[in-house]
Amino acid sequence: MLRNPVGLSYAVVALLAATAVVDVALFAAALDVRLLMSGDLQDHPDPAGFAHLGLDVATVVQVLSQLALGVVFIVWFFRVRKNAGVFAPDGHRGGPGWAIGAWFVPVASLWWPRTVAVGTWRASRRGAYGDGAGKGESLALLNWWWAFWILTSLAGFFAGAVYDDADTVEEFAAGAGFLMGASVVDIVAAVLAILFVRRLTSMQHHKATGMIPAAQ
Repeated sequence: MLRNPVGLSYAVVALLAATAVVDVALFAAALDVRLLMSGDLQDHPDPAGFAHLGLDVATVVQVLSQLALGVVFIVWFFRVRKNAGVFAPDGHRGGPGWAIGAWFVPVASLWWPRTVAVGTWRASRRGAYGDGAGKGESLALLNWWWAFWILTSLAGFFAGAVYDDADTVEEFAAGAGFLMGASVVDIVAAVLAILFVRRLTSMQHHKATGMIPAAQ
């Protein structure tokens, strides 16, 4: 049975936008730390205190926002995958449950959710009777979204590790710089994710509308 994913997509987009705003705050906090560490600290009463506190608070807010986003995104992803099974029962590797489970399988989570997304995307572009007409549709947006999802995950992990292991002023400045870069990558990833969610939701909405028989 088809279920409308539009409402969930609004929630996902709102959380993605909120995450991007938090990334801007994290970038500003990391920049503050970098400027402080790169300047003259001799006359500063607390060289690290307030700057590090601001960065720590921004990091905690980022983690919480991403957790909320992850839950709502997976619920939306599961729904569009279920709809794709109605549109075209064939053409999928694994059942709808993989729309959830694929994100939690070690190593395989680097590619398996994309596999689910590709099957869902193609099914959502097919003709009303699953005739495979949508197989030639471009996967460019989906691929860019997935590439930046992987990139932002790696960049965030690396930047956080460098900053957490820092002991000297120079190391803290370098770590803050990496955090700034990771924030920019995450903002780009959020924008691409918004485009992906909106596009796939729109495809399914129009597909479902086209499958409803006209009133006699």
